[in-house]
This record gives sequence, structure tokens and C-alpha cells, in this order.
Amino acid sequence: MNWLEISLTVDGELAESVADVLARFAPNGVMTEQGVKFNDEEDEGTATGPITVRAYLEVNDQLEETRQKVEEALFYLGMIQPVPTPTYKQIADQNWMEAWKRHYKPILIGERLLILPAWLQNPEPSRIPIKIDPGMAFGTGTHPTTQLCLALMEKYFDDRLQTMDPQTLSTVNRPCSAIDVGCGSGILSIAALKLGAHQVLGVDIDVESVKNSRENADVNGVGQELLLGQGSVAEVLQGQFEFKSAPLVVANILGPILIRLFDVGLADLIEPGGEIILSGILSHQAESVIEAGQAQGLVRGELRQMGDWVALSMKR
Repeated sequence: MNWLEISLTVDGELAESVADVLARFAPNGVMTEQGVKFNDEEDEGTATGPITVRAYLEVNDQLEETRQKVEEALFYLGMIQPVPTPTYKQIADQNWMEAWKRHYKPILIGERLLILPAWLQNPEPSRIPIKIDPGMAFGTGTHPTTQLCLALMEKYFDDRLQTMDPQTLSTVNRPCSAIDVGCGSGILSIAALKLGAHQVLGVDIDVESVKNSRENADVNGVGQELLLGQGSVAEVLQGQFEFKSAPLVVANILGPILIRLFDVGLADLIEPGGEIILSGILSHQAESVIEAGQAQGLVRGELRQMGDWVALSMKR
């Protein structure tokens, strides 16, 4: 099946009326698109500028008749308020789900990790696969902030969890727990468990993120060793979850939010001798985040950068 896209770019007052007209002839509904203005690095965005309204007409024997009816309806609307001339474009139908999936490929992280779309088989059996649905919450493995954080986590477990057993002269994993602040899709929590943590607490202020984390945990065969709950630093410190601190804390959020979290006790989540891995930081914010951690008694560790993004570790 093919489609004829009809679109008009109008101001905000006219958009609803145009959408109502197009909806009469488009059985699958209409779509509106508007630009977004960000006032600062924490702003969720404010809609701004003209709105493009789109609808899709099925290409069939009635297409020309339907198109004529659409233009008549827009003409009558234009008698009340000027309406721009619609733009038409032919759209070939396809299996959109499969086309979408083709864009996602496995992502190699560090020396041992592999971010794998949930529908693919592991092409690198020597690596640890973390299966994540790219349609879920923030933290799918495709963004530099997540990749940088995962690479530092891998290094942490390689450096800190491998110790020599004097009796067998072989390396063994020392038990380790972790806290994931702002767990999002659960990707960091799942990675920590697969890298060697025996228990991870993941918290997020968004209940949908907590739900998505559990769904991704199920896909990865992770069970009750991943503790999940709605909340943030304050709720953890208040004892609302199973533990209040851990040798490893990870937080992939945004630079300004990390600074604010330090003010409310983020460093207190780290056990003495432990480490925090921070990501979601733009390069020009890194020094401010480091200073906020140092003000809480932390010592800067490794810093890694990918493009404009930075991740770093700090130690207590």
C-alpha cells in the first residue's frame, strides 16, 4: 500500500483547525510537528515557531476524489482565516518496524561488553551481552554518555574486583554491591551485575523508567539481585531501600543535576574507599562537577571524553 502525504505549515492558532479538517479524511489520524527551544541545559524544552500538520491518504481508486474533498474543506476554512497551499508527497509503504530495527547494530564497549538490541543474536560470544530495547527509556547504549560510563564501569570491576586467592593462586571476584542513581533503562545496573556485582540498587524518579528497567532485566535474565524503586539520593539515604551505600555508585544524568545531587548527599552513598562514576556531563561542565565532588571530600580519578561528552570517576 502506498500513501499520499499532505502537509501544511501554519501558526499555532490555525493548527488545530487544519488538523480537524485533515482528520476527516485520514483514517490513521494526523501528526503535528513543532520546533523546540531549550533555555538552558536542564530545560525540558518549550515548543516554538510554526506547526507542520501532516496526514496520509491511502493511494487507491478514490484518491483523487478524496484529495478534492480535502482541498474543498481547506478552501472553506480559508474563507475564515488564510490557509497556505498544501504540499503533497508520495510515500511508499514498508514494514516500518523491521526498517527501524535495521538501523540498530551491536555496539562494542571497552574490552568485554557488548550492547545488543534485544532481537539480535550475540555475534561476539567472547563478550558480555547486555540486551536493551532501543525503544525504551533513556540509556540504550547508543549515546556517548552511556558508552563512556560503561567503559569506566568495566575498568572499575577489572581493577577492583579481581584479587588473588593465596591458596589457589587464582583470581577470584570479591563481592560488591552498587547503586545506580537515575537508572533509566537499567542498562548500567544490568552491566554492573554482569561485570561482577552481586547486588545492585537502581532508583529513578520516573516510575516508567523503573518499569522499563525491570523489563530489560527480565530480557537479560536478571532477577531479584537487581533491586529497583522510585526515588533518588534522599530516598536512599533515608533508608527506604535495602541499603544506603555501596562500594560503587554510578550516575548518568546531567552535569547541573549531578552538582545539585552532591549538595543533598550523593557522596554519602559511596562507602569509604569506594568510587563513583559520573556521566552525562558536557565538557565545559566537567570542572564544576569535579569541584562539587571535591567539596564533599572526593578525589578525582580517571576522565574520559567522547565528542562533547565527559565521564569521570571520583574516589572516597
